[in-house]
Amino acid sequence: MKVSVLATSSAGNCTFVGTDCTRILIDAGLSRKETFERLRAIGEDPDSLDAILVTHEHSDHVSGLGVLSRYYRKLGRAVPVFMTRLTAPLIEWIGDPPPLEHFQAGTGFTIGDLEVQSFTIPHDALDPVGYTVRHQGMKFGLAMDLGYVPESVKYHLNRCHVLVLESNHDVEMLKVGPYPWSVKQRVMGRKGHLSNDVVSEYIGENLDGESQTLVLGHLSEHNNHPEIVRLVASQALERRALATRLVVADSKKTSEVFQLG
Repeated sequence: MKVSVLATSSAGNCTFVGTDCTRILIDAGLSRKETFERLRAIGEDPDSLDAILVTHEHSDHVSGLGVLSRYYRKLGRAVPVFMTRLTAPLIEWIGDPPPLEHFQAGTGFTIGDLEVQSFTIPHDALDPVGYTVRHQGMKFGLAMDLGYVPESVKYHLNRCHVLVLESNHDVEMLKVGPYPWSVKQRVMGRKGHLSNDVVSEYIGENLDGESQTLVLGHLSEHNNHPEIVRLVASQALERRALATRLVVADSKKTSEVFQLG
């Protein structure tokens, strides 16, 4: 199994997960052109996509969903879109929608040779979820856009060989930053976004010792800095003497391809 974070920021989110047999996207927050360019940059054929998974309805996660679906319809390919039953009515389609696979948050399903498990996350969307994906004994986890890390999320993220987690803001930068106070309260709230300090606490207390790679993303352009994220997370890893590789995702570039197994 291989993973690449194609984009992770408030401007757009999209992650590729694939095997020799199955290729999926988690979220579709980029334009079709940008999505396809980034897939080709990691050696993937956009026309071979098998499914798209949606975490929640916010535009930075679904803005490219409609145009992607229309593209595959014109090709005569039925690329299904997986989303929760409560999220589905919130997505607007131009023309006929793609094949929709609705599921209850917290349930699992299979796409090709990938075993997918959804889990509820605390965010100010109607029914937001994160995902883990398993293949041949390897496990990938993704949790973006969550205000804190409840025990249920910790459970699902346990034993992930590669984990993508948000580290959205530095609290002090957010407090003195340009956002209105109401937005600051939302971001810092329990249905907002994870701060560097909360991520550090998670690493220090809960990150699995078997984790090979931790990718931190969804950094705020105004209220965070990659080097602050790297420093805080590195210190947390060092305190536990974990050998986990730390990667801070570049909001403007596709990540490297992470190989699992």
